[in-house]
Amino acid sequence: MFTPLITHDLDGSALAAPVNTARCNGATYKTRTIDDLHIKDDRLRAAIEGTGHLLFDGGMGTMLQAAGMKAGALPELLNFEEPQVITDIQRQYVEAGCDVITANTFGANAHKLDGAATVADVFAAAVACAREAGARYVAGDIGPIGALLRPLGTLSFDEAYDLFAEEVRAGVDAGVDLFIIETMTDLAEIKAAVLACRENSDLPVFATMTFEEDGRTFLGTSPEVAAITLDAIGADVLGINCSQGPAELRGLAARMLTVTDKPIMVQANAGLPHVDDDGNTVFDIQAPEYAKAVAGMIADGVSVVGGCCGTTPAHMAALRTLIDNHTPSPRHRKPSMSATSAQTVVDLPCDGHKIAVIGERINPTGKKRFQQALRERDFNYIMERAIEQQDAGADILDINVGLPGIDEAEMMTAVVKAVQSVVSLPLQIDSSDPAAIEAGLRACSG
Repeated sequence: MFTPLITHDLDGSALAAPVNTARCNGATYKTRTIDDLHIKDDRLRAAIEGTGHLLFDGGMGTMLQAAGMKAGALPELLNFEEPQVITDIQRQYVEAGCDVITANTFGANAHKLDGAATVADVFAAAVACAREAGARYVAGDIGPIGALLRPLGTLSFDEAYDLFAEEVRAGVDAGVDLFIIETMTDLAEIKAAVLACRENSDLPVFATMTFEEDGRTFLGTSPEVAAITLDAIGADVLGINCSQGPAELRGLAARMLTVTDKPIMVQANAGLPHVDDDGNTVFDIQAPEYAKAVAGMIADGVSVVGGCCGTTPAHMAALRTLIDNHTPSPRHRKPSMSATSAQTVVDLPCDGHKIAVIGERINPTGKKRFQQALRERDFNYIMERAIEQQDAGADILDINVGLPGIDEAEMMTAVVKAVQSVVSLPLQIDSSDPAAIEAGLRACSG
């Protein structure tokens, strides 16, 4: 069962209640288990269980540039135009010892393709290239859409979900063995991608985010928030890719290891890129140095490794030697309950020795002025209540908009978005209506 938190109306009254958006070891709610997955073989199963290693391939973009791809070209179209080039690169990774070959579908969403090809055709051609290369496992690669989600952009969560779901269905039809979601900086966007994978296939889902030098994503998400959120929504393996070299990412991966029991993966760059005298983009970390840094991660507990920008088959061959005849060490994490926003974690041990204050002023029960605000869609009033509670020391804010005569699911979405625009606290979605709870959770940025 959930360890109860103390919900507090900041006026002296209090009651015990679980956090709807939290997760805790031993909780009784239904979640997908490894037995619900379609897993190709025992080797892949061991990697998902965290008892075995898995080696992904390395960079594709830099290899394509070295093969002569022109700047500005869509790499995904090469699956049709130059399939042998794609297969030759992927075969080099197979020969280097990579278990997983990533299909050349990173940008294969309808928004980026913009009519140049169908999503289904790109996935079918890309998977065929990877199979021709001799891949043991083919991963359907899902990258960012290329458009910002609201409120920074115009794309809604549901629109993002639909774009990702189209990719997932195409990947399933093409015969991928798993999905890898990568290079994400927006927690809401990767949530949409993971949910699309979960709800449109029974294949394993690997999910990674990209972190800047300050240890946060471009939109401010920490490794802990990313790991807790991705774990809670059903990623089977989670971690970090791109942006920095392996030495810089080691500490971020170690932080993820403290907050989740799921296997952690890292695909680092071969350092930071720079332009040489001939105008070429180059990366300075060579295979021996790369492998030495990754060895430290493996010692920490990272079990799935590979490479990103600037890495080559030589880098992956060096990683192969690290994981051959090696078994990941057992991990022992203290059970805890966690609730997150996109920027904040509230963590409580499951021994019950710590409490969190949950502000309950965003609730119409017995509050005529708040009822009026809901009916008149006076979101400024609601946002003021959120700020007051944050300033008064609340750790989590309860959101309840149940009121006769309003569309609770629609109102929950609107209130969650309004509250998140002014406070950074995790939210507790509070309703007796499953549709309203789902709407609120999908609207949450964390």
